Amino acid sequence: MSVSVSNTIQGMANRANPAFGAGAVVVPLAVFVAAVLFGTTQQLTYVHVMAGVLWTGIDLFMAMILGPVLGSLDIDTRAAVFQRFTPKMTFLMPTLAFTTIIGGMVLASEMGLLPGLAAWGGIFSIAAMGPALLAIGSQFDAFTDWRWLALFVVIVGGGAASLVANLGAFAMPSTAILAALAIVSVLTILGFGVILPGEARMYLEMTSENPNADLIGAIGMRNAKLAGIQGVLQLSIVAVMVYIRWGGFGF
Repeated sequence: MSVSVSNTIQGMANRANPAFGAGAVVVPLAVFVAAVLFGTTQQLTYVHVMAGVLWTGIDLFMAMILGPVLGSLDIDTRAAVFQRFTPKMTFLMPTLAFTTIIGGMVLASEMGLLPGLAAWGGIFSIAAMGPALLAIGSQFDAFTDWRWLALFVVIVGGGAASLVANLGAFAMPSTAILAALAIVSVLTILGFGVILPGEARMYLEMTSENPNADLIGAIGMRNAKLAGIQGVLQLSIVAVMVYIRWGGFGF
């Protein structure tokens, strides 16, 4: 079944409730941009921490509460829950993840903990977003799709260009910051390369002529379990941040 990207996004927004979908994306990003361009370090810290709290809390809720509850339901009921739940999560979670991750990198740069932000941003685009895009392309057999190719060139090629152009400003941060970057890279690959495509596959199955309740339920339960892994990784970043704070570097 052929489904255009615009129709897919529009249809998912309608299922999520257009007001919710727009708010879930626009509000966090607008607050983040305002904090970066016009706010103080303290205000950016607040945005970064609050987005991270919501992201981590929802992931842990899915893994520890929602997942076990859904696992006890019959397949049709489980699929029905995911049909209402998935569209909202597809808009909310990537936005929270983006705000938390990029906000953390910008904040670390402002505090002098991540020298050469543009160069490190290039490395992140290659090492984290590159594998995530490859995972997406593999799941949707999109390696020959011009849209996927264009996105890959823009993100990975742009990251490589940024790294090369800013090599002079590149410097190694502390071990704690490196650990945080490594964990964030895994979270990015897992979230954008596995969980988000899974939600898209669920939506496409929901809107097909003969929805497969088994497939919808299976992907939904897998994503709930992966959310638990993400929650553990996010808590490990919190531990790293506490270590940085305890070492006198500040949040």
